[in-house]
Amino acid sequence: MSETNAAVNSSVDVDAHAESVQRSVGYGEVDLRVATISQVYPTTAEDLWEACTVAERLARWFAPVTGDLRLGGTYSVQGNASGTVESCDPPKSYGITWEFGGDVSWVTVTVVPDGDGARFTLEHRAHVDDERWSEYGPGAVGVGWDLALLGLANHLVDPSAGAIDAEAWGATEEARGFIAAASAAWAKASIAAGTAVDAAEAARDRVTGFYTGT
Repeated sequence: MSETNAAVNSSVDVDAHAESVQRSVGYGEVDLRVATISQVYPTTAEDLWEACTVAERLARWFAPVTGDLRLGGTYSVQGNASGTVESCDPPKSYGITWEFGGDVSWVTVTVVPDGDGARFTLEHRAHVDDERWSEYGPGAVGVGWDLALLGLANHLVDPSAGAIDAEAWGATEEARGFIAAASAAWAKASIAAGTAVDAAEAARDRVTGFYTGT
């Protein structure tokens, strides 16, 4: 079990974080959908890379991760996905399969210096049929990654602290506001990619309701 904290560190401006994250939606061949999320953190690229690749640190902001965390190795995220490390170019990027619920998608993480800090970018590519996309849109995976990036921000403020307690914090107004803002931002990204406004907003409402339990 990893140590958890009920609240986000007071040094992390949750609202500002939600606004500063960059999100985009793209389309690949056939039914491939691509959700990309990116954020700059006030740390070095080397430290950010370590936070994203060392199991002990991953447990403090994301989830306990076990397995052989190297090229060709397999991994398992506690209570979530598992997969294989398909590419790794330290300290710049890695690519993994994301296998969950019988579905396989692909995640690529890139870390680069950016001004006085370092930029984390995650691209999630998944095969999603039109009916499922219309119902949930990119927020189905995007909001989950938003929550992870907030956890990463919290970790970088105090690397010795435990991960955010998802259940305890998730019941707060702060959490519900963050989720609603992230879901709305993914809807805007979906509209920018060509989704009809009414469809994107309906998907936004469904995703927000799912994550907030309403």
